[in-house]
Amino acid sequence: MNSLPLPNLAAARLHDQHLARRIVAGDQAAFEQLMRHYNRRLYRLARTTLKHDGDAEDALQEAYLQAFLAIGQFRGEASLGTWLSQLVMNECLNRRRKQARRDAIAEIVHAEAADDGDLPDAETDAMDAPLAERPEDALARAQMRALIERKLDELPEAFSTVFVLRGVEELSVEETALSLGIPEATVRSRYFRARGLLQQSLARHVGAAQRDAFSFDGARCDRIVAAVLARIPAASASAF
Repeated sequence: MNSLPLPNLAAARLHDQHLARRIVAGDQAAFEQLMRHYNRRLYRLARTTLKHDGDAEDALQEAYLQAFLAIGQFRGEASLGTWLSQLVMNECLNRRRKQARRDAIAEIVHAEAADDGDLPDAETDAMDAPLAERPEDALARAQMRALIERKLDELPEAFSTVFVLRGVEELSVEETALSLGIPEATVRSRYFRARGLLQQSLARHVGAAQRDAFSFDGARCDRIVAAVLARIPAASASAF
């Protein structure tokens, strides 16, 4: 998506500044308007960074609280969407750093307990148990959406965040670059690469699925064979 024309861009900046002033003045309806307007974009950004629905919601809520407390510092040099995106990214990265430290500590404790023989078997099994897979939705649209989300999760974060903002949310190259704090040229190259990787991944999935289309084994095979065998005597009798 191209950048807004200058008159529209100027109007959007004025709207942002007006909305920010209303929030500073204590207008909660204005803050609710802001959240509802940016919720989808910011949730997608958090979700593709943290790879977990609940964590993304928590990070987004925390970023909104930070925005509410710091809205007086908004000067309109960038759009509100860009400013909020930066807050969300900072919150997500902070959470990932904290989680990495917790995981490192847990790994040390787990290793020490295992060496000492103090870790119960049930707890060991719980730690080693794989995460439950998401139940597949019966609707084809939901299945495709879930598939794309899984494939996005498999992309390197540098690519997936750019793809979500540029391709899914259809932000301009400039706004995507400002939101992520990277050069515009990097946005273009990462988006191109992310789209290629996603297409390859989806193509492999579809290729594997199409080989199983109209499968002719198992119950279907047994049923047809049994039906044909059952009809052979009558067919043979009528032939003579």
